[in-house]
Amino acid sequence: MSEEKQTRVILAEDDEPTRFWLKLTLQNAKIFDVVGVAGDGQTAVNLTLEHKPDLLLMDIGMPIMDGVEASRKIKEFLPDVKIIMFTSHDTDDSVFAALSAGADGYCLKTLSADQLLKAVSSVLDGAAWLDPGIARKVLKAASQAVIESDKDQSSGKAAEPVNTFALSARELEVLALLVDGLSNQEIADKLCLGTETIKTHMRHIMRKLSVSDRTQAAIKAMRQGIV
Repeated sequence: MSEEKQTRVILAEDDEPTRFWLKLTLQNAKIFDVVGVAGDGQTAVNLTLEHKPDLLLMDIGMPIMDGVEASRKIKEFLPDVKIIMFTSHDTDDSVFAALSAGADGYCLKTLSADQLLKAVSSVLDGAAWLDPGIARKVLKAASQAVIESDKDQSSGKAAEPVNTFALSARELEVLALLVDGLSNQEIADKLCLGTETIKTHMRHIMRKLSVSDRTQAAIKAMRQGIV
């Protein structure tokens, strides 16, 4: 019986104790092969282009080149490499900059080993991952950034939302509230509907957008100007 293929990972983190914890956590899971370790953003780019890993765990605040710029360069040449930002920065600017650079996940350094492995598994399965503690902040900040960008491009007039996914009026309404960071219960209360009805709308929205979770739906809606 052949061994299961391991997921190849590069760690980009300038703090040695954190780097050691990340490597140990992944190695203990026995399904990851850490093929490179970087202490700055430029080295992270070089190692990633050389080894072409499946996953990159990237700190934002690194010397020489920060994680956001490093991610942008990596995604330009290797768009299929999954990148998870692993950082202590939870400001709106840092989060949105990471997502704009193509990051597939955003984790805070306060998470546990189990939570880290869950985030990694989710991203490798093709789903976006946002730390639950900052998900609402991220969605609100990203939504506002899209609105402001549309205003700038239209000389002060916001562009009309583009609905190319055959979403119904109600689904667009639900999606807009999701982007604003509301939970299913909050959306139900806002629209005076039952939570099961909202869950049904969510399933339809995710199917039409070809995404697998709420976070992916919100990010796709923002990036493509659906709401």
